[in-house]
Amino acid sequence: MSQIGPTAVQGARSRLAVGIAGASGVAYGLRALAACRDLGVESHLIMSRAAALTLAQETELSLTEVQAMADVAYRPGDVGAAIASGSYPMLGMLIAPCSVRTMSEIATGVTSSLMTRAADVALKERRPLVLMVRETPLHLGHLRTMVKLAEMGAVIAPPLPAFYAKPVSLEEMVDQSVGRALDLFGLSWSRVKRWGQDMAMPPLADG
Repeated sequence: MSQIGPTAVQGARSRLAVGIAGASGVAYGLRALAACRDLGVESHLIMSRAAALTLAQETELSLTEVQAMADVAYRPGDVGAAIASGSYPMLGMLIAPCSVRTMSEIATGVTSSLMTRAADVALKERRPLVLMVRETPLHLGHLRTMVKLAEMGAVIAPPLPAFYAKPVSLEEMVDQSVGRALDLFGLSWSRVKRWGQDMAMPPLADG
């Protein structure tokens, strides 16, 4: 069996691959899993080995507890998993957060883990691949890699705070970034605050 979690019924509902790489910001991946649950989207989780280390540093959750948040969870080296095949229907893939190493491996096309293989599948099948890259400052090599990925069809979506939403907590800032990333899959999460909808636009000044 390639899956840690339960086997999904084929075509029962929308599926989204959620990758959590080893960059700081594991909260983005956790909230993406929560959003999938709220939206009725079947989540397929891949966590890198480095992400498990970050999880221990940034949260009190165990790896088992995070895997239980997903509908299906895979081992990072399980390249024979369902989501490693383009014939398995998916909405696409979100990597939140995305490390520079993961980003760079996807850009080369030489994929050595399930996470980067699943990302490569999303690209070749012309499905959305959204990378919430966490690194700063960016050197020229990082920028060139991002350009290459954008040319290949990926969306680079760094988790930058939207201050117009007037967040009052770290969770609200994380949720806004995650929700905007999910917009790119056609998924509208209720926790996103939208300009001109949840927040009134100020009147235009005279002159």
